[in-house]
Amino acid sequence: MAIKILVCDPLHDEGLKVLTGEKEFKVDVKPKLSPAELESVIKGYEAVIVRSATKITKGVIEASDKLRLIGRAGVGLDNVDVESATKKGIIVLNAPAGNTISTAEHTFSMIMALSRNIAQANASMKRGEWEKKKFMGIELYGKVLGVAGLGRIGTEVAKRALSFEMKVIAYDPFLSAEQAKKIGVELVSLDEVIKRSDYITVHTPLTDETRHMLGEAEFKKMKKGVRIINCARGGIIDEGVLVKAIESGHVAGAAFDVFEKEPLDTASPLLKFDNVVLTPHLGASTEEAQLNVSLDIANTVKDVLLGRGIRNAVNIPCVDPELLKNIEPYLKLAEKIGSLQTQLAEGHIKKVQIKYVGEIINYDLKPVTIALVKGILEPILQETVNYVNALVIARERGIEIIESKASAIEDFANLIYVKVETEKMKNSVMGTLFTKVDPRIVKINDYYVDAVPEGHMLFIRNKDLPGVVGEIGTILGDGKINIAGMTFGRQKKGGDALSILNVDMPIPQNVLEKIKKAKNIFEAKTIKL
Repeated sequence: MAIKILVCDPLHDEGLKVLTGEKEFKVDVKPKLSPAELESVIKGYEAVIVRSATKITKGVIEASDKLRLIGRAGVGLDNVDVESATKKGIIVLNAPAGNTISTAEHTFSMIMALSRNIAQANASMKRGEWEKKKFMGIELYGKVLGVAGLGRIGTEVAKRALSFEMKVIAYDPFLSAEQAKKIGVELVSLDEVIKRSDYITVHTPLTDETRHMLGEAEFKKMKKGVRIINCARGGIIDEGVLVKAIESGHVAGAAFDVFEKEPLDTASPLLKFDNVVLTPHLGASTEEAQLNVSLDIANTVKDVLLGRGIRNAVNIPCVDPELLKNIEPYLKLAEKIGSLQTQLAEGHIKKVQIKYVGEIINYDLKPVTIALVKGILEPILQETVNYVNALVIARERGIEIIESKASAIEDFANLIYVKVETEKMKNSVMGTLFTKVDPRIVKINDYYVDAVPEGHMLFIRNKDLPGVVGEIGTILGDGKINIAGMTFGRQKKGGDALSILNVDMPIPQNVLEKIKKAKNIFEAKTIKL
């Protein structure tokens, strides 16, 4: 019986040919389906391929009966409920490299258009005008380009800037200074990028950490006359703050391809500025990119369905099903430890030491190490890192991975111990499984704890004195934030302590600031797992 594949968004003809050319496949193309319509037709299909328009919701996944594969022809997975797919054992694939050059070229085109007023001059010419003085531009030569996020696309943008003899500085918490130097880029802090740059371009995923990464405080630190470019994700830059900075003259111009709300509202104040260049999310809109992502996802889906191996899986490691059954709880624990380490760390991660202790060492632990490294990289790289490329990306970014095993154990049947080193700090986290399936964090540095690594969490370093916990609870209560669980660790009575709270919702910045300013609080940080 033929394997049924549903294609829900436009796919390049060459990509479709890859699938329709296989006699084992029956391919149906049904574009523009709403989630409700997709729920009614999904039964019987073993694979579904989408771009950005079709939404694969929890309802669609639950309505499916044979679905084992979701392919996204592109990078972003905002329209796919990956968590629900994972729970049902459905593999989610993407095509992370297909639009790299396209987006990098579009970014640099925006930089040039912004510098030389190309769009505005063109519009003026077509109105029959000839106004040379009005469109005086600036040269890129010798200017400082600040790149926030030096992944595939950020690196390609940097290369193009260097060819124009710009000075390129970059912020990327996962890239070593040595690797940046090889590209010809100076690695600096985000604060330095903000303060030193003549142009700032962002190339990070949109996460809780990067949302409004350039906000009011950051704009105040920028040079007068800075130009801002966003061809990554809407929301990384606070558009409301940007508008005010343009109106005041502090920002000389901006070029945006992505927006906090898409399509861009026709009442958006960004539309009123002559010194702002806007395009309707065209970063991946080249014939070559459309062909590349279509071929990438079609070939990947074909190989998985025909048992030829898995590439670019974002949620499931490529291991034997029997092994996966035994180690799956450890994969989840390892990935959460990795993500926790990154969110706690300060500075560029240089070394990761992983030690497996107890019964766990009887298994092949390479997939667990991969899951842990994926967890370390994912808070910043998001969908561009997966179980296939995690170790490669870590190596490319100069992160040393050291793995060891030991059979002796303290009070637990199994432990995963992870120590992360940056140029600023060393941080260790120890995790285990309760009842063989429930992940727990049992030690952070010198503090023994019992924390559930899940959802929204608050990590606090405080003085071990009466009233501290009560004050934290009061601040959270005033902010309408419910505490779901808490654990405390200390080395001695009245000394320093670590308090970890699980909460039911994200903690707003103003509430976090109140906690940081509370008496006997040394540090407070929010974590999302």
